[in-house]
Amino acid sequence: MGEYRVDNFNIEDYFSGDVGMYNYSSGMPSILPDAAPCHPNNLEVNRYAVVTIYILVTLLSLVGNSLVMLVILYNRSTCSVTDVYLLNLAIADLSFALTLPVWAASKIKGWIFGSILCKIFSYLKEVTFYSSALLLACISIDRYLAIVHATSTLIQKRHLVKFVCITMWLLSLILALPISILRNTVKANPSTLVCYEDVGNSTSKLRVELRILPQTFGFLLPLLIMLFCYGFTLRTLFKAHMGQKHRAMRVIFAVVLVFLLCWLPHNLVLFTDTLMRTKQIKETCERRDDIDRALDATEILGFLHSCLNPIIYAFIGQKFRHGLLKIMATYGLVSKEFLAKEGSRPSFVGSSSANTSTTV
Repeated sequence: MGEYRVDNFNIEDYFSGDVGMYNYSSGMPSILPDAAPCHPNNLEVNRYAVVTIYILVTLLSLVGNSLVMLVILYNRSTCSVTDVYLLNLAIADLSFALTLPVWAASKIKGWIFGSILCKIFSYLKEVTFYSSALLLACISIDRYLAIVHATSTLIQKRHLVKFVCITMWLLSLILALPISILRNTVKANPSTLVCYEDVGNSTSKLRVELRILPQTFGFLLPLLIMLFCYGFTLRTLFKAHMGQKHRAMRVIFAVVLVFLLCWLPHNLVLFTDTLMRTKQIKETCERRDDIDRALDATEILGFLHSCLNPIIYAFIGQKFRHGLLKIMATYGLVSKEFLAKEGSRPSFVGSSSANTSTTV
């Protein structure tokens, strides 16, 4: 591969010789116009702390989302519309988390897996990111139609739900294409490669433009849909004094709140970084380092999202807990007396039918 340059500077000038100091969050080397390059001051220990967090998130996501999929598939005869969405959400979160060990390894040794795998893993990561956010938006629309407009007959049709899920996956596949096409192995220094957008001299400008897709379709648009749908859903529930439905919505609201808390900080920092790169705010080495550190920290927070939904189901969703205990009782892992005791507790499944259940 020939010499790689960014904005007419040699890319090797932007790295101190340690790939761990390369910022994967911002995705662009730190430069100032008409000045010497900025060199991030990350500590060596931070790199290994990040890798440890990546591995823990992967393990938690593997266990948690696998259990969610197991419970839903085991009870597929009574599977609700929301369960179909949550099954796809668990698949997306699990697939996203399974890419993290590869990125963790690249934090330590650089990208050692070749150009093809660089494109594949970048594409998979982007697809699952988009699908997770879009499926959460679909769940909010499903609840809005079922409760505000009482269109349960329409949304109960299983083939329609499957069509919506397939559409969201196809849309995610399309939105992730730019990253897959542009990603390639690039020299960070003479001995280390990184998986990076390789577009020659227009890298900085294109990187900013590419942020429009994930920030719009992966965060802002799903968030606006969720806020709109759940705002009117809550209003309808409170006006109708449907106490049971209020409790039944707790799982879904918790899932949306976690999405907001996990991804809002990262998107705010990305927005600030974009303002700096487009010269809306002044760029300095100190500010560049602060933003890079914030991008690293908030990106980890966003990655945590892939393992938190099953924890919400376990602590808030009685239907999920009962379904898991039922499976465990079938294989003798818990007593049937304990299952009966748990099953006798008040149920929070408040929809008019099993097909519009709002809990997991």
